[in-house]
Amino acid sequence: MFTRAARPALKSASAVAVRPALSNNYATLREIEGRLKSIKNIEKITKTMKIVASTRMNQAQRSMQSSRVYGQSSNKVFEEAEAKPVEGGKTLFIVSSSDKGLCGGVHSSLSKAVRAKLEVNPNADVVVLGEKCKGQLGRSHPQNMVLSFAGIGKDVPTFATAQAIADQIAQLPTQYENVQIVYNSFLTPVSYEATTIDAFSEDAVKAAANITAFEISDEQLPNLREFALANSIFWALAEGYACEIAARRNAMDNASKNAGEMIGKFQILYNRTRQAVITGELVEIITGAAASAE
Repeated sequence: MFTRAARPALKSASAVAVRPALSNNYATLREIEGRLKSIKNIEKITKTMKIVASTRMNQAQRSMQSSRVYGQSSNKVFEEAEAKPVEGGKTLFIVSSSDKGLCGGVHSSLSKAVRAKLEVNPNADVVVLGEKCKGQLGRSHPQNMVLSFAGIGKDVPTFATAQAIADQIAQLPTQYENVQIVYNSFLTPVSYEATTIDAFSEDAVKAAANITAFEISDEQLPNLREFALANSIFWALAEGYACEIAARRNAMDNASKNAGEMIGKFQILYNRTRQAVITGELVEIITGAAASAE
C-alpha cells in the first residue's frame, strides 16, 4: 500500500506516461510551427517563380520562332548543296545550356547527350555555353573542354550574343572539320528533346556536290560559314531558353503543389499535437486537483 503522500506523485507520473508521443520526431509545438512557417515561405517563392516564368513564356516563344527562321534559312543552303560531315576529321561539340537552375532536367539531358557522343568520339573537343553543363561535363570530361561562356540565359538571347560567341569559337587554334551544336529542341510546353545541328566547315562546304550552283567564291565562303554558325548558335540559344522557361514553370508548379500537400499534413500534425498537449495539461490539472482534495 502507498502512503497518502506518495499518491499525487504516482498519479502525476502515470498521466505523463499516458500522454501521446509526437510523431515525425517533432518534440514541441514550436518546432512544428517553425517547420510549417518555412514550408509556407517556400510555397510563396515557388508560386512567384511560376508567375514570372509564365510571363516570360510568350516572349521566349516569339524569340524562338524568329531564330528558327534565321537558322533554317541559312542551313537550307547547305542542305540544297548536299554538304556532309568530313569523315575522320576533328570534331567540336558546342553545348547550348545556361547559368540558371530550378528547371528540371533541362541541363542534365544535354550533358547526357554529349556524354553519349563523347563515348563514340572520345577525341572531340567541347565548347560549353552556360555554367550548368560546364559543371556537369567538367566532372566527367574535363580533358575535352576547350572553351566555356558564362552569363548565358539571363535574358532573351540575341543575335549579337550569338555572333560574339561564334567569333570566339572561330579564333580557336584547332581546325575543326566537323562542328555540331547540341541544344534542347522545344516540342511542347511540357516536353523537349536534345537535338544536334551540323555547322559545316569550309572543307565540307567545298566538297559538297551541288555547291557550285550557288556561285559562292572562295573569298565569300569563310564569311558565309561564320554567319551560318552564328545563326545556328542563335537558334540553339533561343530554343534552349524557351525550353528552360517552360521547364521552370512546370517545376515550380509541381513544387507549389508538393508544398501545399506538406502544409496540409503539417497543419493536421500541428492540430493533433496541440490537442494532445492541451489534453495532457487538463489531465494533470484534474489529477492534481483530485490529489489535493484527498
